[in-house]
Amino acid sequence: MNEKNALWRELFISSFAVDDVILYLDTHPNDVQALRYYHDAVTKRNAAKDAYEAQFGPVTIDGVNVANGWTWEQGPWPWEGGDK
Repeated sequence: MNEKNALWRELFISSFAVDDVILYLDTHPNDVQALRYYHDAVTKRNAAKDAYEAQFGPVTIDGVNVANGWTWEQGPWPWEGGDK
């Protein structure tokens, strides 16, 4: 597995963990252990997103670096052979 795929995988896994614990917290809002897990998962997701975007470009529109121009459309699109 190359570095791009490894970072994408880490981002996917940590995003899933965040989404999953959010669903749990909707019905268990006072579970302190789940709140700690949520904060840990968000930290890991942000680190994975930042690492991926630093090397391969934005994952979400929030990751666009407007100081360097509009970078969202740079690089090949998935149907042009690009992959995330």
